[in-house]
Amino acid sequence: MPFFVDSVIMFTSQVLFFGFGWLFFMRQLFKDYEVRQYVVQVVFSVTFAFSCTMFELIIFEILGVLNSTSRYFHWKLNLYVILLVLIFVVPFYIGYFVVSNIRLLQRQRLLFSCVVWFTFMYFFWKLGDPFPILSPKHGILSIEQLISRVGVIGVTLMALLSGFGAVNCPYTYMSYFLRNVTDSDILALERRLLQTMDMIVSKKKRIAMTRRQMYQRGEEQNKQTGFWGMIKSVTSSQSGSENLSVIQQEVDALEELSRQLFLETVDLQATKERIEYSKTFQGKYFNFLGYFFSIYCVWKIFMATINIVFDRVGKTDPVTRGIEITVNYLGIQFDVKFWSQHISFILVGIIIVTSIRGLLITLTKFFYAISSSKSSNVIVLVLAQIMGMYFVSSVLLMRMSMPLEYRTIVTEVLGELQFNFYHRWFDVIFLVSALSSILFLYLAHKQAPEKHMTL
Repeated sequence: MPFFVDSVIMFTSQVLFFGFGWLFFMRQLFKDYEVRQYVVQVVFSVTFAFSCTMFELIIFEILGVLNSTSRYFHWKLNLYVILLVLIFVVPFYIGYFVVSNIRLLQRQRLLFSCVVWFTFMYFFWKLGDPFPILSPKHGILSIEQLISRVGVIGVTLMALLSGFGAVNCPYTYMSYFLRNVTDSDILALERRLLQTMDMIVSKKKRIAMTRRQMYQRGEEQNKQTGFWGMIKSVTSSQSGSENLSVIQQEVDALEELSRQLFLETVDLQATKERIEYSKTFQGKYFNFLGYFFSIYCVWKIFMATINIVFDRVGKTDPVTRGIEITVNYLGIQFDVKFWSQHISFILVGIIIVTSIRGLLITLTKFFYAISSSKSSNVIVLVLAQIMGMYFVSSVLLMRMSMPLEYRTIVTEVLGELQFNFYHRWFDVIFLVSALSSILFLYLAHKQAPEKHMTL
């Protein structure tokens, strides 16, 4: 009876997550497109539902909700379903819709879709060769063999996003990095843009007038007969076409300049709005957050470097370790186990909410940036693949943020994985991503004023 009640609770939550994923798909991703392939919508919603269910089970593990046997069963069921979707279902449908967009392959789309899927499986399996994630104790399709490879891809993705986000967040929030933009700068650039547009219009008028004159001249010369009339018509048409080609090249160059001026004008307008916003109370709040995240970024880079150099992986979760250091330093009586449980629950909850929210916002921006009516189905499936791998890897790394007594069932479910390897790999990719982001943003910030002065 308790198992049945627990299953009803889990099924209800999965239905709610599925419904939220369905609404997000309709209201955010596909609000500007006609939904023609409902299988894409179902696959995306199922991936989202089972990804969120893993986070729900982590919270249930800390709070002690549901029977331990029921939690273990649903952990296993959830992982097998999400791995089935990520390794078999989504790659096959990605290949199917890619092949469907190629006319020459549409008649044999099922055959070529299988070829694409087998190609994916080959490279997916070969991914385990250079990494210490293989375990000869388990079968080919064991959960350890599958989740270890998914974990490498997902942890790499997480580290790349985390490294860029740790650098970009303070750069975006802090008013220190804002350029000093005045109304006169914007007016000067707008005046330059208007002058360029006037030049484009005048040159296009010259092209139209020249073509009209060539047409009228050609009609007059067609009335003339004889050898000299033919020679005159050929030479005049050649000189006119040469003039047109030169003017057209000038128009193309001016149009490219106008696009750059327009983008620079929009950038200056946005910077001016950010300067005004930074003077408000909310802007000052985000400016403070920027300084806080800059300290956090430096600390993360420092700790990642220390972990890589000394091959160090934490054994105690950060909350318990922080409370123990504070209690020992202040010399007070404190129930470390009790409070670490509750603070870990709050910390894990914050990590889960911010991870889901941040990833959904990123997926939405990415989808709008590259999607079209033909490629939208493929892109949504790729985003579903990224989302599933991201959340599975989050569980791998979030295990370290849980107190030791709550890691047991998670460790049992995930199997004999090299957890230390994933944390070291995350530190390496995070460090590379953060340092690359610092270099990129430094060059972009340094180039922006120079670009403004040359335009």
